[in-house]
Amino acid sequence: MKILVTGATGLVGSATVRRLLSAGHDVSVLHRAQSDRSLLKDLETQIRWVEGDILDIPSLEKAMDDCDYVVHAAAVVSFVPRDKASMLKVNVEGTANVVNVCLKKGIQKLCHVSSVAALGRPDPRRTGTEKLIRIDEKQRWEDSPANSSYAKTKYLAELEVWRGMAEGLQAVIVNPSLILGEGDWNKSSTQLFRYVYQEKPFYTEGTVNYVDVQDIARAIEALLVSDIHNERFILSAGTATYQQLFTTMAAGFGKRPPSIKVGSNLAGIIWRTEALRTWLTGSKPLITKETARSATHRFEFDNSKIKEAITFDFQPLITTVQRVCESFL
Repeated sequence: MKILVTGATGLVGSATVRRLLSAGHDVSVLHRAQSDRSLLKDLETQIRWVEGDILDIPSLEKAMDDCDYVVHAAAVVSFVPRDKASMLKVNVEGTANVVNVCLKKGIQKLCHVSSVAALGRPDPRRTGTEKLIRIDEKQRWEDSPANSSYAKTKYLAELEVWRGMAEGLQAVIVNPSLILGEGDWNKSSTQLFRYVYQEKPFYTEGTVNYVDVQDIARAIEALLVSDIHNERFILSAGTATYQQLFTTMAAGFGKRPPSIKVGSNLAGIIWRTEALRTWLTGSKPLITKETARSATHRFEFDNSKIKEAITFDFQPLITTVQRVCESFL
């Protein structure tokens, strides 16, 4: 199979490229001129590199030349308010471009990498914050303060994919939860490993849903080669408290785990302090209003659909965390 991967220099994209190459597929990558290719440095000669951007339609068309399948993993992930416009541009308009070019080129199947955030979360003013909320693929989006700007852009991006399906495109959508994997620990969810390595003292009282990046790559490859289309699948290995997650990471690093529990009131003070610090320094905040709010809620994502569809098992948390910690060490 000849497969194009967008966002291949990122955490999910690079793991997917590795998985596709190991399975014997021909892989093309759309990348920006200034993109950091270090996560694929050892595989550069095995990949067809096409310089461009999902916002540049001619380069996108060139990248899809002679390809049969597309994995769309390119996205801006941020919970910083000033990045909202960028997320709308890349996540929504960029996905619309990918869908339109797939239709034009007659691509056999598109796999869109979304997020569990795109499923939406119920309004905590209606459900409360103490009750554990279980969410599956049938969850209907609703406007809620629990939905971040990032979540809204991923939801709108999914609408573009569903629109493409209505126009004849065969596609599948995967919705990963918090992604754990080897990457740049200054970016995205991988920053949690750096946070624990630096022996920061705080943890929140909420829960986190997690998934190994290698499991995401396995699921993408399996769904591409399957007869399944016009479906979406939650990719989440399980649920843990933040204390459990951080303690597991600390053990992998041989570090002291966070020990001070942060309630909603203290979280509010911390994100406001961070907002002031970043306003003064021009840097990005480590915690924002959105992340502070979401970290105190309790959600669980149902992974039974993907398990039944392709007989899929997820790696346990300790196995994933130990591997990733060793890679950083």
